[in-house]
Amino acid sequence: MFASRVKAVLGPTNTGKTHLAITRMLGHASGIIGFPLRLLARENYDRMVAAKGARYVGLITGEEKIVPPEAKWFACTVEAMPLDRRTEFLAIDEVQLCADPDRGHIFTDRVLHARGLVETMFLGAETIRPLLQRLVPQIEIETRPRLSQLTYAGPAKLTRLPPRSAVVAFSAGEVYAIAEAIRRRRGGCAVVMGRLSPRTRNAQVALYQNREVDFLVATDAIGMGLNMDVDHVAFAALQKFDGHRPRPLTTQEAAQIAGRAGRGLRDGTFGTTAECPGLDEDLVHGIEAHRFEPLVAIAWRNSNLDFSSIDALLDSLAALPPQAGLAKGNDATDHITLNALARDEAVRSMAGGRSRVKLLWETCQIPDFRKLADDSHTRFCQRVFTHLVEDGALPEDWIASQIATTHRTDGDIDTLMARLSAIRVWAYVAARGDWLRDADRFQNEARAAEDAVSDALHERLTARFVDRRAAHLIRALDDTEEELLSAVTRQGEIVVEGHSVGKIEGFVFTPDPSAVEADDKKLVLRAARRALREEMPRRVGMLEAGKDEDFALTNLHRILWEGHEVARLKLGPEPIKPQVEPLPSEFLDGPARERVRVRLQAWLDGVIARDFAPLFNVEAKAAEDAALRGPVFTLREHLGLLPGGTDPRMSQDDRAKLKAIGVRAGRFALYVPEMLKPRAMAMRAQIWALHAQQKVPSLPGGGLVSTSPGLDWPRGFGAAMGWMPMGAAALRLDVAERIAGELGHMTRRGPAVLPPEIVSRMGVKADALAGVLAALGFAQVPAEALPEGAFGPPTPPLVGPRPRGHEGQPRRRGGERPQQNRAPRSEGEAEPAETSAPTAEGAPAAAPASRPPRRDGPRQDRRDRPRGPRPAEAQPPTEGQQAPPAREARPAPGREGSTREGGNRGAGAAPRRDGPPREGQRPWQPRGPEGARGGARGGDRAPRSQVLFEPKPSGGRGPDPDNPFSVLANLLRKP
Repeated sequence: MFASRVKAVLGPTNTGKTHLAITRMLGHASGIIGFPLRLLARENYDRMVAAKGARYVGLITGEEKIVPPEAKWFACTVEAMPLDRRTEFLAIDEVQLCADPDRGHIFTDRVLHARGLVETMFLGAETIRPLLQRLVPQIEIETRPRLSQLTYAGPAKLTRLPPRSAVVAFSAGEVYAIAEAIRRRRGGCAVVMGRLSPRTRNAQVALYQNREVDFLVATDAIGMGLNMDVDHVAFAALQKFDGHRPRPLTTQEAAQIAGRAGRGLRDGTFGTTAECPGLDEDLVHGIEAHRFEPLVAIAWRNSNLDFSSIDALLDSLAALPPQAGLAKGNDATDHITLNALARDEAVRSMAGGRSRVKLLWETCQIPDFRKLADDSHTRFCQRVFTHLVEDGALPEDWIASQIATTHRTDGDIDTLMARLSAIRVWAYVAARGDWLRDADRFQNEARAAEDAVSDALHERLTARFVDRRAAHLIRALDDTEEELLSAVTRQGEIVVEGHSVGKIEGFVFTPDPSAVEADDKKLVLRAARRALREEMPRRVGMLEAGKDEDFALTNLHRILWEGHEVARLKLGPEPIKPQVEPLPSEFLDGPARERVRVRLQAWLDGVIARDFAPLFNVEAKAAEDAALRGPVFTLREHLGLLPGGTDPRMSQDDRAKLKAIGVRAGRFALYVPEMLKPRAMAMRAQIWALHAQQKVPSLPGGGLVSTSPGLDWPRGFGAAMGWMPMGAAALRLDVAERIAGELGHMTRRGPAVLPPEIVSRMGVKADALAGVLAALGFAQVPAEALPEGAFGPPTPPLVGPRPRGHEGQPRRRGGERPQQNRAPRSEGEAEPAETSAPTAEGAPAAAPASRPPRRDGPRQDRRDRPRGPRPAEAQPPTEGQQAPPAREARPAPGREGSTREGGNRGAGAAPRRDGPPREGQRPWQPRGPEGARGGARGGDRAPRSQVLFEPKPSGGRGPDPDNPFSVLANLLRKP
């Protein structure tokens, strides 16, 4: 029988070593190849099945065994290689791992003792050449060059990494953080770690290989021969934790990882990213030239073990290396577990005899996939050993319950990863057919649990780290310069390549709400720019052809088009001419912005021309008279209303001329009555707020004649809009002017009786009347009461004028917010509405209700009602009583003051009369609080006092200096 040929094929990555070994193995009648990772064994098992069929190919790992009866070729992990099976071909991949201090002794044992009947092949890096030549003198060594070139590309940000890049980190936390960042910035990535099951790993790699994502984040597991289409490898760190301590990567390890870039004849690049600094020149040169320091020793552990006793086994494990080039590595997990169990007397008592010691050693070799860093794995091995010694097999109910516990798909990524680790332990136990009575059942159950959890883990990883929409858009934008398939729906939604990327509102693109990160927003904008190339010119044309009804103003001085903001107002050369400025949009160039501005400016000018038509008409009429041009120009600067009163130097002739053209020179303001209508007032409020650089305050509804004083209004706004603060209420300017004029006419000769409908006309409550009258320039005066015990009618409603500063002068009263009442429309007023006067309990007699309260019972005929006492003029005075003065006849009010705000009075309202009653006519008396005429109801003739009013000295108010238009007018008048 001829000697087996031993050959080593050495070289860097991407030299085709693994492909050569599999091809050579399948050329023999039988063969075994050992891989460093279960993932790599499963990948090549699938390749072998594709070449020879599942009937003739087997898979043997610690957790999984697929051994068909006719199997001839086997893909295995190095630890699980069936050395008792004799095959023609045997190969060990990544043989340089002999130097690993934790697992290297297993690779070293295979190098020293595992041989194929015909051919043996070792595959690895050039660094192990001297040791192979020393340990295996008859070995033939072949060096294979790399098929492609590997070049250093330097550091790069995550956002600048080229497509088809793999980012390498060395902990699960780093992998998750980088994967999350890539999802936000580049659309997503696949994740590959050594802890993944083959099913999950294959699903993740499929995402990358099928180009659903262009980036891969992985641990150094990809350096062990996992073949993927990677063009660039970026290191996120240059240190790793080797199970004992953090340490820097060796040049060989860095080259092994960087060598994953490039495949076949396609060149690759490597560099750094994230927080990792750039590589130093020596490391770069070593990786690019594939020149590394050769290994001086490899790990070794005695494989000729003594099972006569536990102590003998421990002594054989502690044996020293037999020759140079071999060194003791770190104590492996199985050795540590055996040391721990050897201190347990119960275990020692059960481990009597060679077979029991060997069984104990086999249980200690159960892999600690969970790595909980406590004694849970030691106690688990002890329990397995105890069951095997006492029962001969593991309890089925225990195994079934443990596998069922792991067969759950709820939880996050870390929970599922931990569950997978637990399943791997039970899969290893179930793979030992001599430990279970029904091994096939539990192997199937463990495989089903692993598949379910693996699928759930893949879904969680994909959901967390993959944004298919963004990834697709990035690829479409990078791979082609052609126009993307895009459309804009009627709702303004932008769809690019079948993905909704956001909405167009006016001329501003709003990204999809899910794209909240800055980098993701840049990506969406990048896609939208191409999609909006044709859309924006079309929208500009639609705006130019739009109707005036399509535009509107907001209280923040924005112009809306179809409900979306497209422009804002800014100050113009004069208050009445605000300008339009389109809102910034990166999708509008200069000519397009100008087209938008011209259309919106034309619309705004038209709205101002319509709403301010009365003011423009007044200006046109005043152009022919030089005496009127000054006041009208001032009115134009103040938008038709100058608060603060009319210049007292204005002659009556000028006042009459102004009135003829539609301007009122009143006590409180110079104004155009038509500019108090709701539409004109709203536009004036817009321009006033624009100049004050404030939000447009809210205005009272149309038709109201009074409202609250507007405590939330900016200073000067109410007066500028035509709402005069009158104590606890604010009256509309035209109403205040009309009522003040009427009261002034009535009191031109002295105090007069307050008209009963005055409260209704002003739309205020009775308890606020005193303050309103005081603000109008009038004061209430209490009438003189009849002497105590006197019998007769109340004192007449006329008294002499009160001296100035009289102590009885009522104070201005606050009170509750007045009820907003409306008055009927009259010529020159701003759409008043008909209202009724409110009543308040305890209202003063000076403000009698305009309608008596409703009484219960049938309505009496006027002739049957009890008559009150006759007025004092018709009765002679009693002894000791002074005759009241004759009531002075009141002339009828002029035409200016005769317009009523309260509309037609009801049937119960008393007619206004001047002078004494005519013969046969019942004298008029104001109603009391109970609503009866004259004295007290039902014969109670106790005299009552009446409240009259007199004019109040004018304060001589001028224009409000705080009004922004007054300030602007003063600035314009300065030379």
